[in-house]
Amino acid sequence: MSHSIASFQPSAGHGPRRAPVHPHAAAAVSRKIQRTHEGYVLVHRGHQVRIGPVVFWIVVGTLVIMALWSIATGTYFAFHDDVLTRLIARQAEMQTAYEDRIAELRAQVDRITSRQLLDQEQFEQKLNALLQRQTMLESRTNALGNTLMTTGSLHRPRDSEAETTKSARPSPISDTVIFRAPPDREARLISREAPPRPARLAARGDGKGLDGLLQRVSRALDEVERKQTLLVTDLEQRFDSKARRMRSVLDELGVDPKSQVKRAIGGPFVPIKPPRADAGTFERQLYRINLAQAQIDTYTRALATVPIRKPVEGAVDMSSPFGVRTDPFLGRPAMHTGIDLRGDYGEPVRATAEGRVTVAGWDGGYGNMVEIDHGNGLATRYGHLSEIDVKVGQRIRIGQVIGKIGSTGRSTGPHLHYETRVRDEPVDPQKYLRAGIRLGAM
Repeated sequence: MSHSIASFQPSAGHGPRRAPVHPHAAAAVSRKIQRTHEGYVLVHRGHQVRIGPVVFWIVVGTLVIMALWSIATGTYFAFHDDVLTRLIARQAEMQTAYEDRIAELRAQVDRITSRQLLDQEQFEQKLNALLQRQTMLESRTNALGNTLMTTGSLHRPRDSEAETTKSARPSPISDTVIFRAPPDREARLISREAPPRPARLAARGDGKGLDGLLQRVSRALDEVERKQTLLVTDLEQRFDSKARRMRSVLDELGVDPKSQVKRAIGGPFVPIKPPRADAGTFERQLYRINLAQAQIDTYTRALATVPIRKPVEGAVDMSSPFGVRTDPFLGRPAMHTGIDLRGDYGEPVRATAEGRVTVAGWDGGYGNMVEIDHGNGLATRYGHLSEIDVKVGQRIRIGQVIGKIGSTGRSTGPHLHYETRVRDEPVDPQKYLRAGIRLGAM
């Protein structure tokens, strides 16, 4: 067989003939491919292999695909290292950025946590300060309450004078107020309102936050402290004024408070501690109030044995004053050692001070008469009584009924003859009654 290759021609002999193949190509390939109406015929060294068109094109497509795959594979392996390097670099860059972001977020969380801890610490400090201030105000209120409860004649400031007067209980002797309700209960109630807890404050959505609530609580405590300051200032002025007026009355009557007051039986000596050098204004004022209160207590107990109260109820209707007058029986000038007070027959007569009965019976022109010794040379007499309700040696309290108005003895009608004696010498009872009226005005 010759080594030439025939041109590609159809088996039926139709169509144009192709140009002969170059002799070098014929030397390289010693086979022929002929196309027939039934497909392709491969001639190789005298052997013929018949191939159908479908199989032929499958083989051709497979060869093409394998060629492309070889090219792609070669290209991939040629650039494989570069791609991996870029992918690794990109991955490393993304990981670094992710770690930086995580670190930044952690720093933000740490800052927020630190800020929250700082805010919480500041809030707790403010809250503790408010609680300490509230405790201080409550202790002040308790101190004021104790001072006011032990005081009978003091009352609220002048802006509520009329309201408090309604709760006063008048004395049956001189209409002097001897008890008043303790003032400033509202301030004590406000000061006991504890500030809300932080959790409850945080849960409230009032738009102002914790600081706003703390400010409102602080303002409420400021108001309580302002009321306490006004009250203690008013109390100091009133205590001092009352002590000075009581002292002036006692001096005017010539009564020594220390000699008039009974001494206590005994007990341990506990001195009053003065306020410290660093004490505030409130503590100093309260100390002065306590000192003034002690003086008032001494003066009050001294005045309990001084006949400054009225012996009859209601308004005093004096028919005859103390001093020289015309005797109603003889019509001549005579010394009247007391005052005559008009009254209805059987009207009660009351003791004007504490003391002990020394006379209780008939005594000449006095008729039925009661004499009470009040100590330190002071005594009172009640004459012309229709009835005597006490006996000699009996201890008498202020305002106790000792008898009834009558017209016994040298009397022209029902009335009370009332005398005040100092060391058995008669003095004008009006001097003591006027002093009682001044003290009652306090």
